[in-house]
Amino acid sequence: MAVFGLLAAALGAVGLAAPDALLAVMGFEPVPDGARAAGDHTLVFLTASSMAAVNMGVYYVLAALSDWRAFFGWTVPFRLLTCAVFTAAVVAGRAPAGFLGVGLWEGAGAAATWAALRYERRTAAPASAG
Repeated sequence: MAVFGLLAAALGAVGLAAPDALLAVMGFEPVPDGARAAGDHTLVFLTASSMAAVNMGVYYVLAALSDWRAFFGWTVPFRLLTCAVFTAAVVAGRAPAGFLGVGLWEGAGAAATWAALRYERRTAAPASAG
């Protein structure tokens, strides 16, 4: 949780400070300054998404620091949903192939969180039974 939170916050900060760098990391071709069409609100959307990533990253770090297990469990289905939506966007041609990595990161994070929570429940059960 803490690692995901730190990465989310860091990538959000990159998006706020250098939006073209974040676009390139996600597989989108940055548009040079002054070359955007009138009404292109890509940078506005990227600013909003980046700020949300910073906030989400802080939430994850705080949840990890407070060992808030319920929060950890809540993230699993929503990260799987994010994986599905982002993957579908690539398959449907709405996003470049490089964006698939974002969806796979979410899916892998959800699977790792689910596995860790399951492992902890299983190893804690015998100790509490005795």
